[in-house]
Amino acid sequence: MKLYIYHTPESTPVHEVPECAIAVDVLRATTTIATVLSAGGEAVEAFSDLDKLMIESEKWSPEKRLRAGERGGAKVPGFDLGNSPLDCTPELVQGRRLFISTTNGTRTLQRIENAKTVLTAAFINRAAVVQYLVEKQPETVWIVGSGWEGSFSLEDTACAGAIAHSVLQHTKLSPDEVAGNDEVISAIALYSQWQDNLLGLFHHASHGKRLLRLECHEDLKYCSQEDILDVLPMQEKPGVLKSY
Repeated sequence: MKLYIYHTPESTPVHEVPECAIAVDVLRATTTIATVLSAGGEAVEAFSDLDKLMIESEKWSPEKRLRAGERGGAKVPGFDLGNSPLDCTPELVQGRRLFISTTNGTRTLQRIENAKTVLTAAFINRAAVVQYLVEKQPETVWIVGSGWEGSFSLEDTACAGAIAHSVLQHTKLSPDEVAGNDEVISAIALYSQWQDNLLGLFHHASHGKRLLRLECHEDLKYCSQEDILDVLPMQEKPGVLKSY
C-alpha cells in the first residue's frame, strides 16, 4: 500500500485514478458528512453547484430531505442548514437525505469520484478510515485535502497526516515503505507536532480564523476531536455517500 497526500484537489495528477481516494475537509464538510451518517441520515448527496442541488432535491419529499448550503463559511439563504455538524442531530437527520454544497469539500469529491473506492475522512472518524485501509490494503491511496479555494490548509493536511501516522502504527511499516510522495512525510510531521493541541492548530489556520469570526467556536472544538465516531462514509455512486 502506497499513500499519496495532495493538499488540494487541483494538485492531484490529472490523468490518474487511485484504487482508493479519501476526501478530507475537516472544517467542515467531511466532519458534517460523518456526523449525519452516524446520526442515522439515509445518505449524503454532494453538489458543487447550488442550482443542481435544488433540482435534484426537489425529487424528494420535504420530509425525506434536508438542504445544506455553505459559501465562505456562512449558510446560503433559503437552505435548511449551513455546514455546521452541530446542527445535524439524530432528531433532525434520521432517515433523511442531506443534499449538501460547500465551498471546498464538494469540489474534492467531484475530483476523485472515479476512484474504485471513495471515502471521506475527518479527525472525528479517522480510526474507521484507518481500519478500512489496514484491512483492505488498497494498492494506491490518495488522501486529498480540500484546502481553501485552491490553496493549502493546515487542518486538512494535518488530518491526512493523522491517517498516515495511524496506518504506520498499525502496520509497523516504515515511512519509506508507505509514503508515495514527500507530502506524506511532511503531513505526518505536521500532525505529530500538533496532535495534542488540534484546536490550537485550528486557531492558526486561515479557515479556522474565518469560522471564529463567524462565531463558530463550538464547531472548531467538535471538529478537533479524534476518533469519536465509528462511521465510514463511502461513495455508493458519484456524489452519494452512505455509511459502511
